[in-house]
Amino acid sequence: MAHVDRSGGANLGGIPGDAAGGPGGPRATASRYALLPLRLFLGVTFIYAGLDKLTDSSFFASGGAGSIGEMMNSVRDSSAVPALVDLALKNPAGFGYAISIGELTVGLGTLFGLWARLAALGGALISLSLWLTVSWATEPYYFGNDLAYLMAWLPLLLAGAAVPSLDAALRGRRRQRGRRLFE
Repeated sequence: MAHVDRSGGANLGGIPGDAAGGPGGPRATASRYALLPLRLFLGVTFIYAGLDKLTDSSFFASGGAGSIGEMMNSVRDSSAVPALVDLALKNPAGFGYAISIGELTVGLGTLFGLWARLAALGGALISLSLWLTVSWATEPYYFGNDLAYLMAWLPLLLAGAAVPSLDAALRGRRRQRGRRLFE
């Protein structure tokens, strides 16, 4: 007879944590760590992108090869939201710093799992804005990577960071403090 544990999953044999997927079984462990490779990839990628921009002096110029100003001028007419590009062109250096610091912050939050959902929201918004401006006219659409990054952020936005993460450590610490208050 199959025993159903409190988590709602069938536990054949009734042994907690057995191979059938009990609370501590391999499937439960795999579920907790399922988004970790995505977190690592997005975190490292966004940290690298932010640092790459911050260390490239030509990136923050209003014009010239490799500058944010030149890039924004080149995509302005093909952008889905030209007003967003026009806003960036009012202060290319400020926009460049905002993007690079945003990428760095999002990457660090994602990598360490600190305010993971907020970091994922930031990453999704950065990716959405880049898709609507820089890579909007890319044909076929799947050659532009900003849409793929946007879709990659959505699972992290929905699920947050399970383990290992600073969010999980802080939750555990709050639970411990709560237990001490009521014991």
